[in-house]
Amino acid sequence: MKGPPPGREDALVIVDVQNDFLPGGALAVSEGDAVIPPLNEAIRTFAEAGLPVFATRDWHPADHCSFFDRGGIWPPHSVAGTHGAAFAKALKLPASAAIISKAAGSDADVYSGFAGTDLAQRLSEEGVARVFVGGLATDYCVLNTVLDALKEGFDVIVLEDAVRAVEVESGDGARAITRMRDAGADFALTRAALGG
Repeated sequence: MKGPPPGREDALVIVDVQNDFLPGGALAVSEGDAVIPPLNEAIRTFAEAGLPVFATRDWHPADHCSFFDRGGIWPPHSVAGTHGAAFAKALKLPASAAIISKAAGSDADVYSGFAGTDLAQRLSEEGVARVFVGGLATDYCVLNTVLDALKEGFDVIVLEDAVRAVEVESGDGARAITRMRDAGADFALTRAALGG
């Protein structure tokens, strides 16, 4: 899919490109760092056009319910204020980027950037009708963010070269892509999506 370059009703939503999800991190996604170059290309396009850029992040307390020692399914990760929770250094977020912190309470686990945040409201206030989404991980936070964006009435383009799956079970990434397509999301390589 190749379309016109992003315009005044578009926003970029970058999902959880944090150190703990990159190779070597506490909850590493295989090839997670491969999403950074295409996302930086998208960031540059949006920033130069003066269009909104949002970046979501897990921002967990140390006793978050998703962690092993609380009966959850994940190792401790993205604890607020730690190096692991910081955005990847190579990710060139502009100073104007809006940061959306999620899953910041101890007793609720959420994957979507819309869950318990003001992301939908902020997008609407910016006059956004369509979001371009990339980040980590395809089968959890990207999936749920995309599904919620569609439920909120936004059109969605997933940057297919700017997502990677954690694959707790083999095939989770492919199944997540099918779910997003079936729900109405479009997929495109970043350069094509940006009109290049």
